[in-house]
Amino acid sequence: MAVLRFRVFWEDDDQTYRDIELLGNQTFLDFHKCILLAYEFDGKHPASFYESNDKWTYGREINSEVLVNKKDAVALSMLKTPVSALVTNPDQKFIYVYDPAKKWTFMAELIGVNKEETARRVYPFILRKEGIAPAQYGIKGVNPDKIMEIEEKYDLGAEEMAEGFGNEGEGGEESSEESSENITEDLGGGFEE
Repeated sequence: MAVLRFRVFWEDDDQTYRDIELLGNQTFLDFHKCILLAYEFDGKHPASFYESNDKWTYGREINSEVLVNKKDAVALSMLKTPVSALVTNPDQKFIYVYDPAKKWTFMAELIGVNKEETARRVYPFILRKEGIAPAQYGIKGVNPDKIMEIEEKYDLGAEEMAEGFGNEGEGGEESSEESSENITEDLGGGFEE
């Protein structure tokens, strides 16, 4: 069975991408679920793929809410449509839109085709992750309570936060000899040889 390798990158940052491998007979629903897993989205919203060309224009839609493919229908079903059925050229492109309200948009481009499956690999397979995935809701990985704890622990005021550093080391200019004398006095005198 042929294995299709797609690079799925986030529209807002083409340095953030996931390489995903699918079997030729797997559906757009399988592809959709793998993208959600790769970008750590929750899967609670509808999504659509669109056939595209080299200029990333929206073509025929493949939708997660359509359950059956009907002749002359506006959209195809993700559940019933194999990805390979719509791969017509060696650099086939699809636009993937998740959550129509937020319009998370990703570009999927075919970057390779292997004639054979890799042994013991479960498809679809996330082959590579580059860049930090966008946070579906709010700030990803940062707990606001933890930020407050850090600010309190290090007593970071607004001025330090704005500049990015405190005022340590500013002030009188001591020579390195004077400051090393101060250190030895603080440690209880000199060193014995």
